[in-house]
Amino acid sequence: MSNSDNSYKAKDFLSLRGMCSDDFEQLIHVAHYLKRRWRKGVHEHSLDGQQLAMVFEKPSLRTRVSFEVGMSQLGGRAMYLSGEEVGIGKRETVEDVARVLSRYVDGIMIRTFAHEVVEGLAAAASVPVINGLSDAYHPCQALADMLTIDEHFSTMRGLKVVFIGDANNVARSLAWACHLVGSTFVLACPQDYAFAAADREDFAEAWGSSISQVHDPRTAVEGAHVLYTDVWTSMGQEEERDRRLQAFQGYQINATMLEWADPSCKIMHCLPAHRGEEITADALEGASSIVFDQAENRLHAQKAVMRVLMGGDRERLFAAVAADMQRPVNA
Repeated sequence: MSNSDNSYKAKDFLSLRGMCSDDFEQLIHVAHYLKRRWRKGVHEHSLDGQQLAMVFEKPSLRTRVSFEVGMSQLGGRAMYLSGEEVGIGKRETVEDVARVLSRYVDGIMIRTFAHEVVEGLAAAASVPVINGLSDAYHPCQALADMLTIDEHFSTMRGLKVVFIGDANNVARSLAWACHLVGSTFVLACPQDYAFAAADREDFAEAWGSSISQVHDPRTAVEGAHVLYTDVWTSMGQEEERDRRLQAFQGYQINATMLEWADPSCKIMHCLPAHRGEEITADALEGASSIVFDQAENRLHAQKAVMRVLMGGDRERLFAAVAADMQRPVNA
């Protein structure tokens, strides 16, 4: 993309579906820029006086802390609102919550179940809305993932990223992210946990080229640059736990699976992890793991989203990022 491209027009960050490659890569560049400044001890004041409302209908460690700390590092403040006290769609309509919060705050982040709630908020709100997770998508995670991959490989293009698990919100967003940056995404999963026909249609021309799925884990993993997994039983699927544990036998990331991959292969996990199930402890803690770099990068990626959507000075920001990219790495 052109480093001087100042065309980013989006008001919200809801999913990567329909996003253009330039806009997605611009967010990654901003994340790199903010992370470098943070490590140099530069204190940002770009969101001075601004407030972010954080609505949590699902619990979280990384999402809450990274958004709250991120707002603080940018000079603003974040306000935690539990799903019970807001009662979105129950006590009040989604549209009324959006209109009321828009009168109080400068941005809304929501972590919820139905993606339609996220879309409804964004449609009715006059301030930016950020999807901190829905059952359909997890774009903040995918952004942090690509930031991490770019740091460790010095590129995102031409890599083979294999997600070992079910076709969940993380897999769906990661697939879109890989497509946007020119990587290949492969879902390795049992037959019953694959992308549905609607997903395959949604991926359109990317399906079968940059996005695919394979049911034999060894075939999927051969030549992989990144092995990525998530828990086999996510929130709300507890009743399926025994069935899922049985179905995913043979899909665990371990030392044997790592041997099938490219010698440079890195291991990723969006956390929390169930050691001994989807991944062994030695794989999670080993030399190939970049899991905790990935977790840290939730902070820097989400700062980039808030900075771009809420900062009000995109042209100046993108010019600063472009200039910073021309400097030597250690400058």
